[in-house]
Amino acid sequence: MNCLLAGFARVDVTPQTAVPLEGYYIPRYAEGVLDPLQVNALALSCQSRTMVLLSLDNCGIKQVLASKLRNAVAKTVGLAPEHVFLHTTHTHTGPVTALDTGNTLVDAYIALLEVRLAEAARLALADLRPAKMGVGEGIAPNIAFVRRFKMKDGSIRTNPGVNNPQILEPVGQVDERVHVLRFDRQDAESLVLVNFGNHADTVGGSKLSADWPGFVRQTVEKALDNTKCIFFNGVQGDVNHVNVHPRAGDLNGMFMDFDDVSRGYPHARYMGRVVAGAVLQTYDKVAYTDVASLSVLSRKVLIPANLPDPAQLPEAHRIHRLHEQGRDQELPYEGMMLTTVVAEAQRMVELEHGPEHFELELSAIALGDVAILCIPGEPFTEFGRNVKLAPDWQCVLPFALTNGFDGYFPPMDAYEQGGYEARSSPFRAGVSELLQENSLHMLQCLYHKQEESNVS
Repeated sequence: MNCLLAGFARVDVTPQTAVPLEGYYIPRYAEGVLDPLQVNALALSCQSRTMVLLSLDNCGIKQVLASKLRNAVAKTVGLAPEHVFLHTTHTHTGPVTALDTGNTLVDAYIALLEVRLAEAARLALADLRPAKMGVGEGIAPNIAFVRRFKMKDGSIRTNPGVNNPQILEPVGQVDERVHVLRFDRQDAESLVLVNFGNHADTVGGSKLSADWPGFVRQTVEKALDNTKCIFFNGVQGDVNHVNVHPRAGDLNGMFMDFDDVSRGYPHARYMGRVVAGAVLQTYDKVAYTDVASLSVLSRKVLIPANLPDPAQLPEAHRIHRLHEQGRDQELPYEGMMLTTVVAEAQRMVELEHGPEHFELELSAIALGDVAILCIPGEPFTEFGRNVKLAPDWQCVLPFALTNGFDGYFPPMDAYEQGGYEARSSPFRAGVSELLQENSLHMLQCLYHKQEESNVS
């Protein structure tokens, strides 16, 4: 018997200009606002269990700060911390959210987030209404592309450049599926949850923007009357928007950025429209399912660190020092290869004295026969495809960048091949396989827990 309640809220979290922006390993500071940053909150309740899922327009929040913010929200609204989920959409035109930066604007923004996240949660809980849930799946074609390529010289490169004649073939397979949960509520607006995996790194520049996830929300709400949309980015560690072999008008509204990546605000709008189109493909034909119970399972997983070889440390320190001094031009690298080398050097310097392990938190939510898997970082599409095959569930929605943003989780072969993701990852080879094994086991346990709850 269906007993689901759903509520929604949206709160502006746009910072003041001059705040430092996250990403690219180069200093950037907000020079203006292209569109507002938001936190969107989805509250869910069934029988005696209530939770809030917060989707924040930000590049990523590390586990330490994410836990602090979740605890603050939980205390404010009277929930257990494990029932508060904090997701970031991964926009690269959002503010830095790191502790101990010494930057007063960053500190002020983190303080603002603590207030605004709690406000969004409180409003969403106050908005709880009886709801019927429908499940659907659409396709968003030709906007997500594997960004790792085998080159003609046998090497593997991330973002090797548009129309690079040395590209041989992509390494991996993109997942174009868009997962949709529709909540039809009694005497209230309908809600649409959208899950699709791709880097939100389409805009570039130094102006604040929610990137294409913001356009997904806008476009869905313009197309569907009395509907609110909330977006959660999926598995996207090896995927972005760059078509390295463009045709016809593929590069309309784009420019070639410093790292050999084509970007543009109009392209972010286009991507938002394509994903919204996938929502419209399935919105009227979702399969409705009763939600008789709501379950949560969390697990801490110990991951070995990707410690540097001592013989590599002198060169890593040299590269890191030159980069910190703004002397990248003295390094014999360009474009994405420069970013890769700088990121690898930073990883080695930061891990010179350990730690030997990291503890990562995985969480899973059972919403009737739909599972949501929360992952505190960036797995590859292979990971997403595998967890979506978990038996017993009608569908599994993987949410990357949830309750933490602590690095890439490349599969074992990516460490052998090289490329930006594996060379910069703080986690040793085997992290993806270990997290996948734990995720599938959690989903199995959660299914049986849900079954027992339904029987009782």
